[in-house]
Amino acid sequence: MINGHVSRWWEEIGAPDPRPELPGNLTADVAIVGAGYTGLWTAYYLKRAKPELRVVVIEQRHVGYGASGRNGGWLTNAITGGREQYVKTHGRDAAERFQRAMNETVDEVIRVAEAEGIDADIKRGGEFNVAYTPAQETRLRAVAEAEQTWKYTDVELLEAAEARAKINVADTRAAIWHPHCARIQPAKLARGLADAAERLGVEIYERTRAVEIAPHRVSTTHGTVSAEYVVRATEGFTANLKGLHRLWLPMNSSLIATEPLSAEVWDELHWSEGEVLGDFAHVYMYAQRTADDRIAIGGRGVPYKYGSRTDTDGETPAVTVDILSEILHRFFPATRGAAIDHVWSGVLGVPRDWAATVGLDPATGIAWGGGYVGTGVTSTNLAGRTITDLILGNRTELTSLPWVNHRVRKWEPEPLRWVATKGLYTAYGMADRSELAGRKTTSPIAHVADVITGRH
Repeated sequence: MINGHVSRWWEEIGAPDPRPELPGNLTADVAIVGAGYTGLWTAYYLKRAKPELRVVVIEQRHVGYGASGRNGGWLTNAITGGREQYVKTHGRDAAERFQRAMNETVDEVIRVAEAEGIDADIKRGGEFNVAYTPAQETRLRAVAEAEQTWKYTDVELLEAAEARAKINVADTRAAIWHPHCARIQPAKLARGLADAAERLGVEIYERTRAVEIAPHRVSTTHGTVSAEYVVRATEGFTANLKGLHRLWLPMNSSLIATEPLSAEVWDELHWSEGEVLGDFAHVYMYAQRTADDRIAIGGRGVPYKYGSRTDTDGETPAVTVDILSEILHRFFPATRGAAIDHVWSGVLGVPRDWAATVGLDPATGIAWGGGYVGTGVTSTNLAGRTITDLILGNRTELTSLPWVNHRVRKWEPEPLRWVATKGLYTAYGMADRSELAGRKTTSPIAHVADVITGRH
């Protein structure tokens, strides 16, 4: 079993050829910090819209090194933190426009991949979420009923037999499915997007760490980039920047990938249309069937490291492998004999209110996108297009969406941040265990944890 090495996705295709380091001080029109999806999409759309711009991307390791090359591969339409949060502040119509924009963004990523010749193993099979305890079933049915009152959600409720015919998860009681989702191979998308941006003339400098983002300037380990606009596209690594330690909490997420499974196992699982798989546990899981017939399954593992520390190459503790293997085997008993080939981890950015944000401060020239809390494969594309419009001064449908220029208070200082995060995930774990043991309703511990985290 390979532990770390960034991710299975990069192990499969090989690390990208090294790009040059920043050669020293330089001047650009737009400086982008972070060569993940947010930074690469922003660079791509800026150069498409205005080819004469000098767009420079700074990356501490290599393109797609962070969450963009390690995630579960869900190109889905989910709005971080839910669309309901925007009803109070912007009205229901704005929340529904946001949902429509996310649906269209799934289509846009697929369109660009085809147009640019990016083979990212994209297979559009929708998003499938299952309930396998009474309490989960109650939550699932409530969500299905609520989702069906909104435009553009297209959620279908599947009873047990129909759900198991789609993906045969043990003990399924009910499931929901919607069509606005595709499976992808994350590193292939990151690599292809970087290549497409470079073909347009974007400059990408790797092995160059940003130390501080200031108005019209990025200070790095290899020199200073001066620019009219600076884009902070650092997501889970934002806490490493000077002055931003408490802005977004770097939440750890981990995945395991099995060896390729036999045709007999897949025949039993019925999982053949490219659906991504989730559940209604409080500490939820996420999974996909890969193009080479593995199951890649993820979850929180050890969710937070004291002091907002971030990992480097994704090495993962054995206890996390055990937790994810137990979920895999509980869902799919036919996988009990399958080897785990690879395990890895990465960080994602969590704002204090669990709401992603994109914006531009005209006074400083600093733009940003992030805080996706796991919905970034799609949200990053919408962020890149929105940042492009904001920088170019275009007033568009995208720049009026309710997440634009959203601000939130900072996370608590240590040790409160570590105590709270560890305590909350302990509470969610206790709630899940009580429900697995037969509790018929959602644990009040989980309700309290939801209120404290700001998730509800």
